[in-house]
Amino acid sequence: MSDQQTEQQTAGVVVVGAGMAGVQTAVALRELGHTGPVTVIGAEPHQPYDRPPLSKAVLLGTAEGSAFEVDFEGLGIELRLGLAVTGLRPAVRELDTAAGPVPYDVLVVATGAEPVALPGAEGVPGVHLLRTLDDAERLRPVLARQHDIVVVGAGWIGAEFATAARAAGCAVTVVEAAGRPLAGALPAEVTTPMADWYAEAGAELITDARVASVEPGAVVLSCGRRIAAGAVVVGIGARPATGWLAGSGVGTGPDGSVTADEGLRTDLPGVYAVGDCASFPSTRYGRRLLVHHWDNALQGPRTVAANVIGDLAAAARPEGAPSVPGTAPAVYDPVPYFWSEQFGRFVQYAGDHHGADTLLWRGDPADAAWSVLWLRDGALVAVLAVGRPRDLSQGRRIIQSGGRLDPAAAADPATPLKAAAR
Repeated sequence: MSDQQTEQQTAGVVVVGAGMAGVQTAVALRELGHTGPVTVIGAEPHQPYDRPPLSKAVLLGTAEGSAFEVDFEGLGIELRLGLAVTGLRPAVRELDTAAGPVPYDVLVVATGAEPVALPGAEGVPGVHLLRTLDDAERLRPVLARQHDIVVVGAGWIGAEFATAARAAGCAVTVVEAAGRPLAGALPAEVTTPMADWYAEAGAELITDARVASVEPGAVVLSCGRRIAAGAVVVGIGARPATGWLAGSGVGTGPDGSVTADEGLRTDLPGVYAVGDCASFPSTRYGRRLLVHHWDNALQGPRTVAANVIGDLAAAARPEGAPSVPGTAPAVYDPVPYFWSEQFGRFVQYAGDHHGADTLLWRGDPADAAWSVLWLRDGALVAVLAVGRPRDLSQGRRIIQSGGRLDPAAAADPATPLKAAAR
């Protein structure tokens, strides 16, 4: 065995981030045959866990946790938990941590996103974020005591928390700076009907309202209204957790995301990025995407792992030797997908509606189940399904295949979406 081949098989991969993207990258490396050391570093002390249950079962106390069912020891994956990474020095291939430098041969950045704090509310008693297991544990007794709760932000996390709080019997007021819920995620004609869901669930939704200040026991709006608040939950968005990369040479965009290429490589040799912290160019949609959802953190790691292994093999190949068949670089260009459970409804979305020229309704948004389709030049590019999971699954397959739709047939909710494809 040559020295280069030995180096390939013993190269140490360090994954920073112990969430879904980081854990799945480590698992995929083993599944695809990497035999060198694999280390996952997590800032939280807890065994790596899944995040979606935090705003549902864990928050309501119907589940104690959501740890991944991964045999890290059996897979030979080293976990270093409760260790924050504070910097990257690529010239010497080392990470800066409170426990001292950590060397790497290959680095995968999977640090996810961090919630945006409400200006002026930092340190005020009773103000909460919901991103980590500790956040959920702090909020469980708040719900159990049935406090009056003010939720700041009517996005996905705000709606999900409001749903859980109402299920726990809390009085809930949701304050949204925009004129409608989900203003940053979906167009007005789609989200405007969703405002009625709050009232139906017994929650008050206040739109076009900004928080002037948060005081112990109250939220004061810019209009002067004062709302009693035994607790305040802030859900006004999240940004990629990439501040620790400052000065490292890893390129980031205006949104803070690591600007990875189509194979989820960064612009530094041997450094990759995946999950909520990384944006990537999509040929399918003709623009760079930053996807803050579970499915992206699940799917991207296999591309990273394949390219780590392929790039190590290419580096170990003797000069002039032919490439091995089947080792072409992997490309990441998914159909983004996410779901949300809110106010008794199962909401799913697949694709990217930006740039669409046609919007089609399937059903009445006043009903319990309906869908919206977005087309561009006749091709389906995105689907939103409320209580219509078949529309989502069939639509997602059509998008993946680049399929076109007969608009008249597609707009008929009684016609299976696959039957409208042409």
